[in-house]
Amino acid sequence: MILDGQLSTSVAAAARALRAGELLGLPTETVYGLAADAASDAAVARIFEAKGRPSDHPLIVHVAGPEGIAHFAQSVPPFAEALVGAFWPGPLTLILPRLPGVAAAAAGGQDSVGLRCPSHPVARAVLQACAADDPALDGAPVWGVAAPSANRFGRVSPTTAGHVRSEFGDALLVLDGGACDVGIESTIVDCTRGVPVLLRPGAITRAQIESACGLAPLSKEDLPSHTPRASGTLEAHYAPHAKVRLMEAKALQTGLELLGADAAHLAVYARTPLRSPSPRVLVRRMPGHAAAAAQELFAALRDFDDAGVKLIWIETPPATPDWEGVRDRLQRAAAA
Repeated sequence: MILDGQLSTSVAAAARALRAGELLGLPTETVYGLAADAASDAAVARIFEAKGRPSDHPLIVHVAGPEGIAHFAQSVPPFAEALVGAFWPGPLTLILPRLPGVAAAAAGGQDSVGLRCPSHPVARAVLQACAADDPALDGAPVWGVAAPSANRFGRVSPTTAGHVRSEFGDALLVLDGGACDVGIESTIVDCTRGVPVLLRPGAITRAQIESACGLAPLSKEDLPSHTPRASGTLEAHYAPHAKVRLMEAKALQTGLELLGADAAHLAVYARTPLRSPSPRVLVRRMPGHAAAAAQELFAALRDFDDAGVKLIWIETPPATPDWEGVRDRLQRAAAA
């Protein structure tokens, strides 16, 4: 069931569901999440079951604000505090030492936990209602919700309420907050090893991280030992049902010409204008700016699947910092 997330009655219904240990489709600025009480191992287990996700693959805990950190993390290094001040609320997840006895299931059994404060107004309203001391909502306060992307494990993340319904049906309560503004998952920075380590790129770039905290983030390859597991970092992920192949523009055009007028069951997604001799090839223009491309990326992949194509050719994104998040998602999709 989809409810209008702008209505206070919808927010209250969502908060009641989360306090009761139920699942919720929650809009954020990145993608829609499948949310549950992060402190309830039983509720978190329902997320893993619904997604078909391995229980040792950690989830990100979403909190209403910086004050929520104390309910899940036992320490915050100064550079992480600087990142919180610069980017929360927003699309940045910090991996911090986990408070013992809290959110073990959400953390995938690790002694660290990923925390994020989303900026989407519907998500913030729900998180604030969950944490409020309000007898009308029933149940104990919920200080944070685990909310991985609301899709089957390994598949394309949802960026609209309709995408969530297509994954889980009408039985799941979903708040409609419109199309996601960012469109790809949050940047993840590990803060457990004395220096920032970028585990997953996103809308917040390496340069912005360094500017905010004064430390250039390392890559996980620079410090491979004791790297915590984190959401969305498997080699193959974010994949549509159709096979994805990344190619340069010249190779795309050559391939279309070689296939000729009989080509079918193929979609092409490229920044460069391309032409196909076949009217049955679906050609779609990718935005030329990284932020716009990220915002529509997952929706485009879902549209191609809905069109029944078997193969998706995508122009390789530029090797520039602003495109790192999009490039990461497409490389993982192509590896599936």
